Amino acid sequence: MRGRLRRKTRKKQTNHSKRFILKKYEAVFILDIRKTDDEGAAFTKEFAELITSLGGKMESATPMGRRQFTYEINKRKAGIYFDFIFELETAKVIDIKEKYKLDDRILRNMILICDRPETAAEGPIKLNLE
Repeated sequence: MRGRLRRKTRKKQTNHSKRFILKKYEAVFILDIRKTDDEGAAFTKEFAELITSLGGKMESATPMGRRQFTYEINKRKAGIYFDFIFELETAKVIDIKEKYKLDDRILRNMILICDRPETAAEGPIKLNLE
């Protein structure tokens, strides 16, 4: 190290306290009509209870009704659509995906991060799946 100045290195003090940040997510589920009774009210209640048990906050649950598919999914021609908006920790979203991965009532599901901030004039994000 001749000719070079040696810097004193200091260890950075890190705060090891875990801070859990809630992110806003939107989930869309397509339920099988044959395996869902009462137009999915029980599923909506079950999903809301799951979110609150994982420490999240349910913002809205919108039943989008029965819709015909363009092509068959698992030999089904129609399904019941649901749109959920909720806040949850990022690590716990995996728990939701794992829980509903093998559920035979669900034909398709998708969970997305809501990037765009919601303004009062716009209202909740609406999907037009027609």
